[in-house]
Amino acid sequence: MAPDPYLGRVITAFEGGISTRVITHPSHPDRVFAYEVTFLLQHPRVVSVASLKPPLHFHPHQEEYVQVLEGRLALEIEGKEHVLGPEDGEMPVRPWTNHRLYSPVADDTEAELKVTRFMLSAESTPELFRLDTVFFENWYAYQDQIVVKGEKIDLVQVMSMFDAGGSYLSLPRWIPFSRTIARALGILSACRKMEMSIFQRRFADRSKTE
Repeated sequence: MAPDPYLGRVITAFEGGISTRVITHPSHPDRVFAYEVTFLLQHPRVVSVASLKPPLHFHPHQEEYVQVLEGRLALEIEGKEHVLGPEDGEMPVRPWTNHRLYSPVADDTEAELKVTRFMLSAESTPELFRLDTVFFENWYAYQDQIVVKGEKIDLVQVMSMFDAGGSYLSLPRWIPFSRTIARALGILSACRKMEMSIFQRRFADRSKTE
């Protein structure tokens, strides 16, 4: 595997409240990426969104791995919340699994908790659109636009960004074939976004999205 050109780079978001350092996984150097992510739980920007959760989503082609190094982290998988700590080791997230991760709401006994630090990684895939550093850099930058600059959420932009990262927003379970529909919507949103750009329009060939 070619060396990661982003190795050693630090991506920051929320005015420093969240930082992501690109590393080589200490036990699995063959993974397509590995990050050491730090949440400063008492940072004003992190506090301001503490009660919010990121969107549920899934990855059809990659297994993702989460391992808490310090503090606690909530990992929601198929509607069930798992609150992880360093003692839990590595938690896999299977392909096609609806999930999201976030800092759990602290109770009174954890009021002094200041930091959550965890490792995030994923297996490699030959797919062109996949989870990688470019996706996470774009995703953090977009969250900055919403949280720090107060811009409105553009659902088409979110779905096209996720599609480029081999990820798709989860639809309600009661919708038949919800994962298939979510993936199709993500691809169509990406095509629509690309058609709006004179530089990207030539790549948005809907006949090749299947």
